[in-house]
Amino acid sequence: MITRDEALELFRSDDLIGIGMEADAVRRKWHPEGIVSYIIDRNINYTNFCTEYCSFCAFYRPMGHAEGYVLPKETIFDKIRETVELGGTGVLMQGGLHPDLKIEWYEDLFRSIKERFPIHLHCLSAPEVTNIAEVSGLSLRDTIARLRDAGLDSIPGGGAEILDDGVRHRISRLKCSTQDWVDVHRTAHSLGMRTTATMMFGCGETIEQRMNHLELVRNIQQDTGGFTAFIPWTFQRENTSLGHFVKEEATAVEYLQTLAISRIYLDNFENVQSSWVTQGLKTCQLGLRFGGNDVGSIMIEENVVSAAGAHHRASEEELRRIIRDAGFIPKQRDTLYRTYFLN
Repeated sequence: MITRDEALELFRSDDLIGIGMEADAVRRKWHPEGIVSYIIDRNINYTNFCTEYCSFCAFYRPMGHAEGYVLPKETIFDKIRETVELGGTGVLMQGGLHPDLKIEWYEDLFRSIKERFPIHLHCLSAPEVTNIAEVSGLSLRDTIARLRDAGLDSIPGGGAEILDDGVRHRISRLKCSTQDWVDVHRTAHSLGMRTTATMMFGCGETIEQRMNHLELVRNIQQDTGGFTAFIPWTFQRENTSLGHFVKEEATAVEYLQTLAISRIYLDNFENVQSSWVTQGLKTCQLGLRFGGNDVGSIMIEENVVSAAGAHHRASEEELRRIIRDAGFIPKQRDTLYRTYFLN
């Protein structure tokens, strides 16, 4: 396990290939069988109304806006039905922070879905969970326990951005604090739920602030073991207000370097995902030699990152091809990274 200072030295190094080889060695330690996984699931954004006005987001609409919506349950059911028919095993459901949707709305939705479909519900982000607790007048623990009992299976790492309050104050000052994000994930882990850790980088943060994020999630994983994976991805500036201040997006080289250092530093994480959504298929494929052992989802539907300017698309066949061409064995997995599918 390398130290924080050693990781910072890697960020300052220009030996990209050497860093990649070191990350590849950590990947082989965890995954000696040479399997790279992917999942068939769908992102469903149940509402785009939001009170937080994050400067990196092009998806949200303020309350009362003509383009705002809350999806009816039947529309959500139709989307899940199609997902199941396409071989999907999970649904990632997230939305804006809606001041009028209390916990009963979510309990009813999750129970209704579970009554109809054999699907894994990987839903809500830490800011959403915190918002539900606040508008419902509940403790965080009671909120997560009730959502779990209603059918919530795991929680994605959304809302993390960079876990440093200096960055958060600049790009999402109304959203939950670093401590709020930590509390949601630690509480979920204590209740027996698995979650993922994400990092959106390239939004003007310093290398030290990026390391604050990595150190924090490594410490949580050391204490709880509750994270299934770490998923770094790059800020998309095209249609966002933050894009006026961040003039250049992270390059492919910066992405691969950060992915590799994440794999080396987070050696208590079993899985690290190489992203094609923001970087495209070719850089994603390279990422499999820079520590990545998973390429994420074919994403039958995705609205948030694409609203900010990412327009990459991938079919199951394309993901399997880039995995094979990189020298690995493609395997479909479920949300908890179990690759028991016979393909």
